[in-house]
Formats: sequence, structure tokens, C-alpha cells
Amino acid sequence: MVAAERWDGEYDVVVAGSGAGAMTGALAAAASGLRTAVLERTALLGGTSAYAGAAVWLPGSAVQQRAGIGDSTESARAYLMALIGEAEAERREAFLATAPEVVAFLERDPAIEFEWRPFPDYFPAPGRAEAGRSLVPLDLPAERLGALAALVRPPVERDRTGRGHGGGPLTAGRALIGRLLLALTATGNGTVRTGTSLTRLIVEDGRVTGVEAATSGGPVRLRAARGVLLAAGGFEGNGAMRKENGVPGAAEWSMAPAGANTGDPILAAVAAGAATDLMEEAWWCPGVALPDGRAAFTLGFHGGLIVDGTGARFANESLPYDRMGREMAAAPGRIPAYLIFDSRFGGRLPAISLPALPAEEHLRAGTWVRAGDLEELAGRLGVPPEALTATVERFNGFAARGVDEDFHRGEDPYDRFFTGGSESPNPCLVPVDRPPYYAARVVLGDLGTKGGLRTDPDGRVLDRDDRPIPGLYAAGNTSASFSGRCYPGPGIPIGSAMVFAYRAANAMAGAGNR
Repeated sequence: MVAAERWDGEYDVVVAGSGAGAMTGALAAAASGLRTAVLERTALLGGTSAYAGAAVWLPGSAVQQRAGIGDSTESARAYLMALIGEAEAERREAFLATAPEVVAFLERDPAIEFEWRPFPDYFPAPGRAEAGRSLVPLDLPAERLGALAALVRPPVERDRTGRGHGGGPLTAGRALIGRLLLALTATGNGTVRTGTSLTRLIVEDGRVTGVEAATSGGPVRLRAARGVLLAAGGFEGNGAMRKENGVPGAAEWSMAPAGANTGDPILAAVAAGAATDLMEEAWWCPGVALPDGRAAFTLGFHGGLIVDGTGARFANESLPYDRMGREMAAAPGRIPAYLIFDSRFGGRLPAISLPALPAEEHLRAGTWVRAGDLEELAGRLGVPPEALTATVERFNGFAARGVDEDFHRGEDPYDRFFTGGSESPNPCLVPVDRPPYYAARVVLGDLGTKGGLRTDPDGRVLDRDDRPIPGLYAAGNTSASFSGRCYPGPGIPIGSAMVFAYRAANAMAGAGNR
């Protein structure tokens, strides 16, 4: 047993990470009266959640009821069962039962406000909400946070260039993190420690009782009397760990903030006997290659077509981003791909890209190319000119008729969501026929890995014999996703992280000192 004087800090709960799941778990623990410490590896809070649009897939809540959209736990169950079947049935049912409770718990705090906004579920399946069932946080005026606002990670386009917060209200993912931080601070039981990176779990008599962490002032040992919650994202930022587990893509193409999501908590748990699953998986997305070697999360294609190295299309470009990412990874020669578009967009990408850069920066760096005709464009890309020309001509024929005979682009509500209500026969099929022509290099990005520690419905980490490791919990991308290899709808990663972190906190609150 470690003597009390050897601890550098004593808490009931230690949470590794500061994204939406971690902060929800910390708030739930602190609101239960537990002394709670949040450990963030970097200098800023929020992780990838702060970059997110912050759609949160928590079905059947009062938010959807207020919006009158007809969502229910039953319809969400039908949808999930159609997609993932009976796999992870216990965690699926725990998620569905707890999602409305999480929203109710959060909305009882005056710092936290949500509303429903349309964003379609990703698959045509029974129970699908074609207009979407996700909720989002309301914008948060920075003055409500005061000095705490400086702790929240800036928007991705500013953070990656070191330009700071930029003023104005906190929106989307930053609003979610800011609101959770405000609520946590108000409990009086929460401590946030930035620049504190978990390196090892302390195990006594078979139970996790604390952590060791690295700080600028040297290593520290922090006691966690009720338990440790690992919710620090996945290992998408760790190139060696990606390679070891066969994760496609590259660390530099991930949306993880610089220096974050290196998988240390997962490795610490494995060293303590934890089991893992889905370690080759991620939440995929197309990524427009950037001049600095990184990639921009890209979705909502409302023009152009995507071809592989042979100059041929290989998928419906308007697919939900994870589904398109999986198509990119499905065959050799699809990474990099190229988004081909024309001058009708004024040199702007016909898609949503975060962060976005001006065309001239891309053209100078060679991540985009521009040419007066398709043959020249093909030559600059190194793809067969006759193949690219034939592909574009065939696509233009589809656009004229309004029917994509190859990949059915524009036939699904998700496809049409980003088209702005065009009156054309198929607004997803826009001709590519106005020179000059552009090609943007597209790589396989991700929003994070989704493989990690195996957990039970209360977020308890399981060992290799499927037994809970006392005192150890995990949620979010530090754990293996209950949705398996499927990405059902917008906000599943954040929503499930929040639910299982909340359940873990409740389990710790009810655990006493056992």
C-alpha cells in the first residue's frame, strides 16, 4: 500500500482527457460530490471535440421532443439494430436507456443549453431520422466563461496556425466544452490540470487506485479513491501505434490536435491487464491535403467528382464521410484521390473543408492543380488523359439527365442535404464543363481511431478474461466503440462518449470505497 504522504494530490475520481466525454464524466462525478481532477495532456481543453461541429447523437431526449421531430428511443433502437444487429446488445441498450437521462442531467445546469438542428442519419434503414435526430449546444458568449475561455482550444483553422481564439462567442464543439467547463467549475469539486499527461496506472491489490503523470515540473502521483476514467481520445496521433495495428491513413491526416491523442492511456491500461478491440478501426473521412502535409476534414460535396489514380470514379461522392472514407480505403490506388471541379465555383472547393485555405495557397504548394482543359489536368496529375476525359463526359451526361447510373448520387436525403435546395433535376449532379479545371488532392483522413479498451455497459474496463478491472473505466475513443465498424449518424462518437462517461461516473459515485 502506498503511504498517503507519497501522493502529490488526492481525489475521488481522476479523468484523463478533456473532450466532451471526459468533461461529461467529470461533471457527473463532481455533481455527485466527488473530488474530481481532469488531466489534459496539452495546454488547452477540448481535444478533437473542440474542433467538431458538435452534433450529438442522443436519441429520445426532451430536446427532440421540444422540436417535434418524432424521434424516440424505439426508432433509434430499430435503426441501430438494423445496422449492427445484436452485437454489443448490452451496451446498445445501456446507451439508449441513458441518452435521454444524460441530456436531462446536463440541461438541469443553467450553463448547458441544447437545441435540435437538422442533419440526416447516415444510412437508409428502418428507424432512420431523415431530417436527423442530433442535438447541438447553443453558442456561448465568451464573457460567460471569463478567464476560463482561454483554456478552451481555439477553432481548428486558428489553432493549427497559432492565431489564438479570435474573439466572439464559442460555437459548436467549443461551445460544448465551454459549457461543460462552466458547469464543472460551478460544482466546486472539479480541478483541471493542463500539461498533465498520464503515463502509468497505479495498481494496489488488484485495484487501480491512482495514476502517474508527467508535468513540466516533473512526474506526479495522483490518488483516485473511487476510480480512474480514461477518456483521452484514441491513438490517431501516434504513427507507430497506427502502423502496429494496421490503421489506414496517417497520423498527419487525422483531425487530432497537435501533440494529442497518442494512445498513452490505452497503453497504460493494457500494461495493467486490459483487453482491446477494433484496434484497426477509425471514424473515417475524406481529407483535402494541405500544404503543411496535414489534411482538412471534408464533407458536404455539392459539386465536382472524385477519381482515383486511374481517372475513374469509384463511389458516390455525396456519401456520408465515414462511408466515403471506407470506399477510399477499400482498394489500392484510391489514396490519394482527386476532386475534379471547374470554374463555376470561382476557384472555391465545392465542399465544406475544415480548415479551409484559399485556392492560391493550394496552387502554389501543388496540393491543387489548375489547367485549361482536362487533358492538361490529367497530365499534371499523372492519370490517363483519355480515362479522365471519358469519366467527366459520362458524369456530365448523368448531370444532364439527373440520374447517376453508376453510383446513385443524389438519391438519398443525406446526399441532398448540402445542395442548398437547387431546383435542378438532381442538385447533386453538377456538370464539370467550364474551364479552367481544378483538381484537389484527397487523402484518407479520420476524426479519431475507434478501437481501444473493451468495456462493459458501465464503462468498466475489462481484462483479457472479460472481468472488470476494479477502479478502471473508459469512454469515448479510448474505448472500443459499441457501434463496431459502423458510423450510424452525426454525433455518435461524441454522444456515446458522453453516455458511457456519465455511466462510469455514476458507477464510481455508487461504489463507495470498495
